[in-house]
Amino acid sequence: MIEKCSIPGVPLREIVMIFFLVFAVQEIFGYKTQGWRRALCIAGYILSCGALLLLFYWKPEWDVWANCIRCSLEEADIVLLRTTDEFRIYSRKTVTWISVSALIRSRTDYPATAEEDSIFSKAIMKPSLQVKSIQVQKIRYVWNIYAKQFQKVGALEDHLTCSAIHAKFGSGLTCNEQNVRRVICGPNSIDVPVIPIWKLLIKEVLNPFYVFQLFSVCLWFAEDYMEYATAIIIMSLLSIFLTVYDLRQQSIKLHRLVESHNNIMVTVCRNKEGFQELESHHLVPGDTLVLKEGKTLLPCDAILISGQCIVNESMLTGESIPVTKTHLPQADNFEPWRMHCAEDYKKHVLFCGTEVIQTKADDRGVVKAVVLRTGFNTAKGDLVRSILYPKPMNFKLYRDALRFLMCLIAFAAIGMIYTVCVFVLNGEEAGEVVKKALDVITIAVPPALPAALTTGIIYTQRRLKKKGIFCISPQRINMCGQLNLICFDKTGTLTEDGLDLWGLLPSERNCFQDIHNFPADHSLPWGPVFRAMAVCHSLIVWQGKIQGDPLDVKMFEATNWVKLCFVAAPVEGVTILHQFPFSSALQRMSVIAQEIGGEQQVFTKGAPEMVAMLCRAETVPSNFESKLLLYTAQGFRVIGLACKSLQAGKQSTDLTREEVESDLTFLGLLIMENRLKRETKPVLEELSAARIRSVMVTGDNIRTAVTVAKNAGMISATNRVILVEANQVPGSFSASITWKPLEENKTEDYRSLTERKIRLALESGQYHFAMSGKSYQIVAQHFRHLLPKLLLNGTVFARMSPGHKSSLVEEFQKLDYFVGMCGDGANDCGALKVAHAGISLSEQEASVASPFTSQTPSIACVPELIREGRAALVTSFCMFKYMALYSTIQYLGVLLLYWQLNSFGNYQFLFQDLAITTVIGVTMSFTGAYPKLVPYRPPSQLISPPLLLSVVLNILFSLSMQIFGFVVVQEQPWGQTHSTALSADGALEQTDNGYKSYENTTVWLLSTINCLIVALVFSKGKPFRQPIYTNYVFVVVLIVQLGICLFLVFADIDDLYSKMDLVCTPTTWRISMVIMLAVTLAVSFLVEEAVIENRPLWLLLKKTFRYHSKSQYKRLQRVLEEDSAWPPLNETFFSDSVTISVEGNMGGHSNPTFDSNEDAL
Repeated sequence: MIEKCSIPGVPLREIVMIFFLVFAVQEIFGYKTQGWRRALCIAGYILSCGALLLLFYWKPEWDVWANCIRCSLEEADIVLLRTTDEFRIYSRKTVTWISVSALIRSRTDYPATAEEDSIFSKAIMKPSLQVKSIQVQKIRYVWNIYAKQFQKVGALEDHLTCSAIHAKFGSGLTCNEQNVRRVICGPNSIDVPVIPIWKLLIKEVLNPFYVFQLFSVCLWFAEDYMEYATAIIIMSLLSIFLTVYDLRQQSIKLHRLVESHNNIMVTVCRNKEGFQELESHHLVPGDTLVLKEGKTLLPCDAILISGQCIVNESMLTGESIPVTKTHLPQADNFEPWRMHCAEDYKKHVLFCGTEVIQTKADDRGVVKAVVLRTGFNTAKGDLVRSILYPKPMNFKLYRDALRFLMCLIAFAAIGMIYTVCVFVLNGEEAGEVVKKALDVITIAVPPALPAALTTGIIYTQRRLKKKGIFCISPQRINMCGQLNLICFDKTGTLTEDGLDLWGLLPSERNCFQDIHNFPADHSLPWGPVFRAMAVCHSLIVWQGKIQGDPLDVKMFEATNWVKLCFVAAPVEGVTILHQFPFSSALQRMSVIAQEIGGEQQVFTKGAPEMVAMLCRAETVPSNFESKLLLYTAQGFRVIGLACKSLQAGKQSTDLTREEVESDLTFLGLLIMENRLKRETKPVLEELSAARIRSVMVTGDNIRTAVTVAKNAGMISATNRVILVEANQVPGSFSASITWKPLEENKTEDYRSLTERKIRLALESGQYHFAMSGKSYQIVAQHFRHLLPKLLLNGTVFARMSPGHKSSLVEEFQKLDYFVGMCGDGANDCGALKVAHAGISLSEQEASVASPFTSQTPSIACVPELIREGRAALVTSFCMFKYMALYSTIQYLGVLLLYWQLNSFGNYQFLFQDLAITTVIGVTMSFTGAYPKLVPYRPPSQLISPPLLLSVVLNILFSLSMQIFGFVVVQEQPWGQTHSTALSADGALEQTDNGYKSYENTTVWLLSTINCLIVALVFSKGKPFRQPIYTNYVFVVVLIVQLGICLFLVFADIDDLYSKMDLVCTPTTWRISMVIMLAVTLAVSFLVEEAVIENRPLWLLLKKTFRYHSKSQYKRLQRVLEEDSAWPPLNETFFSDSVTISVEGNMGGHSNPTFDSNEDAL
């Protein structure tokens, strides 16, 4: 869908907003290419030797603005897209024309089923019979000539009703209609071609980092600095090769993931022409598929319009549980089909990439499905797009790194001006002045800086892999170091995957009977409860095994039905005539079954509260609520059972679900146990000790969820739980919200005592909110201003749909939390993608979009990831500080020597750049993560007072030492003699390359060993990384480098000194230099430990200057601490009207199999 928006100063008709399901909203602007502008740009490309073309490659919007003029979208041949998020990323798209004239020769050839309100008829321009289109992130949009906007093709229109789908597409499209749609929509294929190596190579080489390296290398070759230039070329080529290889492997892997769906033979219905076999890439929305017996891989999304299917959706859900699909009802109303079916519409949709394992035809003969979506519009295509176009991250470290680079460039500009002035005033040649000035840039801005920053991430990724945690988005590793809130799914994540049957509480004559425990010595007696457990499920026999929902399997196995069939079967058999599959919206499932020779009966199972509402009041025990509370409060999963007999003579297929699921007889409660995983409690305690919030987001019952949260340690025994309930006010657009303590019903005395305890807990801030998905949605719609306050202490969110989970994660992010999401990769897929760090405990394809995947299905990976993330983040800071200091030390030394028209020699540069800095850069990052999580996080930005102070002070220490050495050496009588001789004797200067001098020797030795000092000082250990002595390689490297440097200081080997452009100095001066270095080391180390790393000192300064965190959640905490009326216990508020739609506010990757909102376009 595309909607118009208004932007100040721009005509309304010229801007539209393209809404992408998974990706950011984008604004679109129309442009028309102008010939003279194009000619000027080509001339600019030639005159700039391609530099302008490279700039336009990096900045596509500048390319469009230079070559084109603004126009309406109707006239445009180029469109410019801009995301509306904080990144404001531009992309350029060319408008293409699709001709359908060869297919439409007369008026009768126009698509008949695609009537006037169809995009296919609205997109064809007459009389040219062409369609105007653009392709954005693999999705094709065509120009609607009536609405004057681009609209998506490749999917059936949303406005179609159930009856319209049956009437228009039930008998299929004609050949001509199919051909027209195919040309407009494009092929039904999720085509991810393997990117050629030359393309990957060019894209990588044109990275600004490598372009700057190329500039540096060319300059070094011009200055005969061959060795280091060659070393940089080798390292760059190696880096490019590894990156291209990695990208190529990813491309091959993704290609293999999708290629199987592009070449499948299918059977379709042709209107008035019978059945036709064709390849699946020819399918279009509206085609009618015929599903035959046996396994079938679905090449598209389709709506089942006749018969029934059993589908394996493990590709999308991560769970190998067969799912039953029923046909779309022929409802005769004016509601769009998806609105009519509400959240149950997924029960009628077969998703691309899933496998049909069984089909069952009805009285209409064959099983048919209408193609709903094709290509990248499908569920599978959407998953692939989420990998191809991941959500960009906004992490302060990378933004600050760019700012710091800009500062270094500004720093370099000052040095260039200084260099030009010094060399020009001394009468140097213009060419030499230019080379020296440009050289300052390559010194001040180290070309190896970006590579050095990524080394820590690469090593961390390797360590994580050894621990069974795989990462497809390495940039997110640093973000893991900032996580301060983790959302956990319950079932399969905090608790064991399977449920164990604990007991059955049968009900007869309005009273609960004695509980029947499992496993029991005696079998369950034959009766209505036994029959309900034997037939009310969606199990199938597949590959010789009973398969289906684990809950259903446990329930069926408890009946011992297989044994009964061979020993003492009370009946010949039971036939399941019709099934109403489980619906998360209705919270129940039902079947119509018949004993052989007996009457037809309805059996229903589901959420106890829902089942009780459908039963006749006289059959529900009076103590139903207290019994339910008793078991849910203990953390049991409770299922309600009910049944009724059907009147003879009625066809089961003619009955609606509402008729079937009414006036039921309550049969009892099935009680199931869901045990906590062994690792759950210790992990949550560790996170709590580290002041990392834990939140439960589950689809289970709220009381069960609260009990599990208490057992797991999320909610301590002294803390109170407040249930937040929000409801729509019947017959109006307003809603109500109520806060009440979640306590068991006890005596008045107990209740008054409890209320006093709760009030004390509230005053001390020891309370937690619990709410259901329904309440969450109503709060987000009607009480938007209360949502942040509720999230601040919200710990349990129950009955949450996948859409709710993604929305909740985003709402936490809006409060400036760094949010992690840990789930089993099934219905958590959307939230896993939206979170700063999504950790999937499933290795199924469904979780392929999750940044992190754990081989071990337990939450023990969460603290491990946070530990490694913190270590990687601190390593990045250490490397950044070191690289900034190394370049500044070298920069200051060179500028000092420029004062005498001198500089470092090539081998001196080579030793500092290669033997010192490169080796340190590679080994410094080897330090592992500290095993204990401390209750605070490392800084998230470079522009923080401690970090900046550390860099600035160390620069001042280096500058002081170098200037002191430079000035003092000149005042020595032996120093003046050598310098004068060197300057006066031109021949000697020629022989010595103009570098040998006491000043050069002093400054170079001081700056080289200074690089080792800052490497040692900046190599932080505790509390986020292990002590430096555990990094044996780095310690050995430092010792060897220091040994070599001291050898160079005290050695008197003429050949070595000549090669290194050094001169021999008196021993007293060498000892003086060592003393200067020792003082610098002591001062640097003392300042770093006593000031920079002194956390109590910085906390005291914050308190003294009344500095408060700017994070939204911290601000809100301070406000609520002063609000004595919060939370309003046992109070009810009312709203006026609906304000915001939560479900429409989805972000990140959503899994259409679970999510009811893939129509958010």
